[in-house]
Amino acid sequence: MGFLRVKVGLFEPTRPERVVEIEAVVDTGAIYSVVRRDILEQLGVRPLARKKFRALGGHVERDVGEVGMVLMGERRTVPVIFGEGGDPAVLGVTALEIFGLEVDVVRGTLREAELLLL
Repeated sequence: MGFLRVKVGLFEPTRPERVVEIEAVVDTGAIYSVVRRDILEQLGVRPLARKKFRALGGHVERDVGEVGMVLMGERRTVPVIFGEGGDPAVLGVTALEIFGLEVDVVRGTLREAELLLL
């Protein structure tokens, strides 16, 4: 299938009128989404905590916060890692779950997931 890339709108949750669009790789193995620090700071998104993550070659620490996201016409607030250096933009599984979406591996797109109550 290759990589699934999607256009995602980002905004600071208290200022939803200013949206910046980026392209992100969908990664169902990533818990959180990742956005470059400079983009988040430009929007006014501030870190809420610093967490340790396993990465290739060991562990890294990154700031985390919450960003408003526009995806497939819907708006939600999702946790985000402040990307550093060469960190790619990633749409993680937590964001997919918050939006109620899943990857359609046959078509190479996102689609609405069947939501389970129990």
